Amino acid sequence: MNLKNSEPLLNQKAGVPFHNISQLTFQKLKEDSDNVAANLKNFINGFSAAGREIIEYFNFNDHINRLDEANLLFLIVKKFAEIDLHPDVVSNMEMGYVFEELIRKFSELSNETAGEHFTPREVIRLMVNLLFLNDRETLTQKGIVKTIYDPACGTGGMLSVAEEYIKELNLDAKPVVFGQELNPESYAICKSDMLIKGQNVSNIKFGNSFTNDGLERETFDYMLSNPPFGVEWKKVQTHVKAEHEKKGFDGRFGAGLPRISDGSFLFLQHMIAKMKRDNGGSRIAIVFNGSPLFSGSAGSGESEIRKWIIENDMLEAIVALPDQLFYNTGIYTYIWIVTNAKAPERRGKIQLINGIHYYKKMSRSLGNKRNVIGDGVEVVPDQIAEITQIYGEFQQNATRTLEIEGAKKDVVVSKIFDNKDFGYWRITVERPLRLNFQASEERLARLEIEPAFVNLATSKQRGGLAQIEIAAGKVFQETIKTALQSLGDRLYKNREVFEQALNKALKTANIKISAPVKKTIMNVLSERDETADICTDKDGNPEPDSDLRDYENVPLQDDIDEYMKREVLPHVPDAWVDESKTKIGYEIPFTRHFYEYVPPRPLEEIEREIKDLEDEIRGMLDMVL
Repeated sequence: MNLKNSEPLLNQKAGVPFHNISQLTFQKLKEDSDNVAANLKNFINGFSAAGREIIEYFNFNDHINRLDEANLLFLIVKKFAEIDLHPDVVSNMEMGYVFEELIRKFSELSNETAGEHFTPREVIRLMVNLLFLNDRETLTQKGIVKTIYDPACGTGGMLSVAEEYIKELNLDAKPVVFGQELNPESYAICKSDMLIKGQNVSNIKFGNSFTNDGLERETFDYMLSNPPFGVEWKKVQTHVKAEHEKKGFDGRFGAGLPRISDGSFLFLQHMIAKMKRDNGGSRIAIVFNGSPLFSGSAGSGESEIRKWIIENDMLEAIVALPDQLFYNTGIYTYIWIVTNAKAPERRGKIQLINGIHYYKKMSRSLGNKRNVIGDGVEVVPDQIAEITQIYGEFQQNATRTLEIEGAKKDVVVSKIFDNKDFGYWRITVERPLRLNFQASEERLARLEIEPAFVNLATSKQRGGLAQIEIAAGKVFQETIKTALQSLGDRLYKNREVFEQALNKALKTANIKISAPVKKTIMNVLSERDETADICTDKDGNPEPDSDLRDYENVPLQDDIDEYMKREVLPHVPDAWVDESKTKIGYEIPFTRHFYEYVPPRPLEEIEREIKDLEDEIRGMLDMVL
């Protein structure tokens, strides 16, 4: 019998989309201690093609040889033989936790970033809730088929939870998952999970989503991801920049490129490019750190990307999560909900949800993860459900009574904004240049070190001719200084008047100088003076003083002229806006909108703590002495 042709029958017999024709088990491997390496390789080779393709990404043969040479292979096989890892005993999710915990520990030992591999399951559940909440009616239709995609899928945790959610809603639903992963081991774990669940494993691609998009022409109903944040994208810069410049909005990165130190926005643009333009559009849930909210001023790549997303009415909501949720970092993180099919009541609006107080302390920390979003366990209310409810209610200034540091407190948890509330004009405020001029000894001394003046007594030639040129140049320098000294110590407060006096002094001394030398003289003999006349250009317009230049962010909903009259001109009446430099920027100052004032502690309490610390230190010193 042709084994390849018999694979479907053998898979059917096994009850899963793969099989193993080997007669070996881990118990049998343990019993033949002299041939563990050879037998284990035979066992692996017994898997069907789909299983072997996954296993190859783990480089098992190399690991087997190294462990066998170190006399450790038998001990490891023996330990595994003592553990029942059958899917009926250890679920796929539990196996994912085991793998992630091993990754976390090994990453700590090698100072690598574990956060690129996995996301806490409660965060995934919240993301999935937010992603599917408004589509429950659609998802419960009989035989509904929906596609789900993660461009940095890791071990497939997000895809698995999303699939399980849809199945919980509707057993007849047919979720089809897609993903791509760069890490070989994570890719293999994800693919094996999908294989066991009966998904089409060819939908899981290996490689970098930016440089080798394995699903280039695909679009999806739902997308969710926790891309590596705060990680530079220098390795893919050439490819990404070329696509941005050559394809523009026909490619994935038309809106702009973020700074090289953080590629988070590249993932979001990549996902937006895979949105469906019809059939109800698409929805995206993505985890970011705080940087994409505000990094980059008007005109920068980040600001232009935010502008494009918001002005196209794709940003639906942002949820701020508690800190210390992730295994490799203690920073605050945010879930962005992005869609091209907002509900009518959400159009032109963005909801910010303050979820930083929704957590419980873990009894035992895992790396930097010390908090967990409560899921109904013990006496903790279902915090995931409550955040989901806040999102679904879509209320302005919604409040909840929460326990914070042992005290009950009313906290604003939801605010609704117009899209334009996050936009601003970046205006350049200029003030006129005012200079006085004087040919004083102090100012003339500055002329000695100015390159344009120094070069008058230099020569590129060699030999005697060069010496003659240098000598002539020095004489010319002295002649210029003598002419300037003839101006005396008079303080000129009008540039035109001084320039006329300068021209007259040079003409009297029969001196002709180049424009650069004259400009140098004007500069060194001038000083800023608020009482001086305004310097104007050839058209009579005031010249700006670069040292007094300032920048203002004017809310997009505001009028620039009215803003200037209200905020600037009362303080500097001669200021004006250089309209040629005005730019539109977007930022989302999340923390500012949910700022909670905390009054300072009473002075008596602080003094008491200081005294207690002094007494404690004094007691420790007495013990030592």
